[in-house]
Amino acid sequence: MRTKNPNTSSLARARVLVLVDESNVGSSVRTAGRGLDWLKLRDFLAGPNTDRDLIEMVVYAGLPPAIPAWQEERDKKNKFVQWLRANGFMVVTKDGSPAEEGHYKANVDVMMAIDALELSLEMRPDVVILVTGDADFAYLAIKLRRHGIRVEVASVSANLGHTLKSAANHVIDLAGLFRTFEMINVRDAKTSPPSNARSTIAPPQARTPTGDGQRRQRRPRFRPRPQNKSHL
Repeated sequence: MRTKNPNTSSLARARVLVLVDESNVGSSVRTAGRGLDWLKLRDFLAGPNTDRDLIEMVVYAGLPPAIPAWQEERDKKNKFVQWLRANGFMVVTKDGSPAEEGHYKANVDVMMAIDALELSLEMRPDVVILVTGDADFAYLAIKLRRHGIRVEVASVSANLGHTLKSAANHVIDLAGLFRTFEMINVRDAKTSPPSNARSTIAPPQARTPTGDGQRRQRRPRFRPRPQNKSHL
């Protein structure tokens, strides 16, 4: 059995649990005109060079509604989810429901908050990192701190709710990291990330063939209702 050297106990690596609001951080990085590199994000928060040991990085993602009109977008999102799981991320999904025309809603806040408490009690992390700017998670941060867990929030200042910032022990600014991600064409932004290392923008849909002499029209694009709530 490996014994701990009392002279190096202060250098023990902190055990970290990372919880990600995929819609919130995805919206933030798209606003910056970049594609989200999930592997870089994980290494930045709790990689080998951080003197921290990652227990789990859990991603909470809303899926397009399970109806025919959304099937193509749903298939793309499921491929992205499969990529995350294949690369060591734990993924929790929630089926969305149609909202106003061209949008859907899939709020994962409650699931993420419940899991944060349960996983923290089961896994006993030293640090919980909430990757979100949503001020609704402020009470969760306070609750975790009451259990003796250090809470850090990873976001960009423009999307970070003041109450969440005040509730956390520390804020990790993602703005600098985002600038290292690849640029994307914001005008062609899509709901579902492709199944690769980045939550980027999928290419425009192919145009639908029409009869001779008729103008070709681009297929409609669907976008989720933004889940980025940085209110006070």
